[in-house]
Amino acid sequence: MQAVTEEQVLNALRVVQDPDLHRDIVALGFVKDIRICEGSVAFKVELTTPACPVKDLLKKQAEQEVAKIPGVTTVSVEMTAQVRSREKAAEELLPGVKNVIAVASGKGGVGKSTVAANLAIALQRTGARVGLLDADIYGPTMPLMMGSTHRPLMTETATGAKIVPVNAHGVLMMSLGLILDPDKAVVWRGPMIASAVRQMLGDVIWGNLDYLVVDLPPGTGDASLSLAQLVPISGVVIVTTPQAVAAEIANKSVIMFRTVGQGQGREIPILGVIENMSGSVFGTGGGTIAAEKFGVPLLGTIPLENGVCAGGDSGVPIVLSGPDSEAALSLNRIAGALAARLSVLQHEGAADKPEA
Repeated sequence: MQAVTEEQVLNALRVVQDPDLHRDIVALGFVKDIRICEGSVAFKVELTTPACPVKDLLKKQAEQEVAKIPGVTTVSVEMTAQVRSREKAAEELLPGVKNVIAVASGKGGVGKSTVAANLAIALQRTGARVGLLDADIYGPTMPLMMGSTHRPLMTETATGAKIVPVNAHGVLMMSLGLILDPDKAVVWRGPMIASAVRQMLGDVIWGNLDYLVVDLPPGTGDASLSLAQLVPISGVVIVTTPQAVAAEIANKSVIMFRTVGQGQGREIPILGVIENMSGSVFGTGGGTIAAEKFGVPLLGTIPLENGVCAGGDSGVPIVLSGPDSEAALSLNRIAGALAARLSVLQHEGAADKPEA
């Protein structure tokens, strides 16, 4: 019997398509390290994110197609991921961070911080390296939600003293709530807020991260503007509730990021909309209305469940405290959709660039 060749394996895999990028995994360069020993074939499929929602489907299809090759007796597929990096500025505050994801809302009370905390953990549980920055200067709630309230350590580096972020549920976290007196109000003007955001970006040892999730304060204030001006944001997620009025208010955040991006000569992508507190007395539909208005995908809806609030109060978010709940399953799906959307936008951006 004729020996199986690498060319046969690659040809077989050309029918396996990434449903988000709409190209086959060979053309995308996902197939790595093909090893053939008589009838045994092994190879890696390197995706653009460990949170790929169709990872298991792609693995199954790859196994099935290669198994059809005459002479193949066993197929072993290892699924890996290499997260692509955003474009970085010349003077980069976050050199080791591949993607900065801002979580925003037009108004308070929509559960934005709860969503940000759960998304960070959901992404981390897929194998990604994740950080969580609480940029809500006036109302930092992440220490409570993530169950970590001890002060972060300081350490000396070659460029001076730096802050070591705390590790909460496997996510590196930084918040002013870990530093400031909880019994005192933050009464700061715009320049002080901008300085605080800069310090939490550049004076914290974030290290090498696939995703830094940034929980922004509601509205279009100084913290959101500072973030958009200080680092190239990979994308923005808008959190809203089912009411049409909430979707209308969320439009202000979208306009702000698009306006700032235009002013800097680059696009700040809106990754999509998340409808929180869906169902029950609040109804549904606000997320769909907002997504259609902004021309972006509805990443998903999160049902209103007691466990979501209880998880935040206990410091163990719902994706950990109630992993089989409908809300947790929805949040995990949204994390996958978010990562996939980011990969698609980066792939399209790379395709639009002329070759050097």
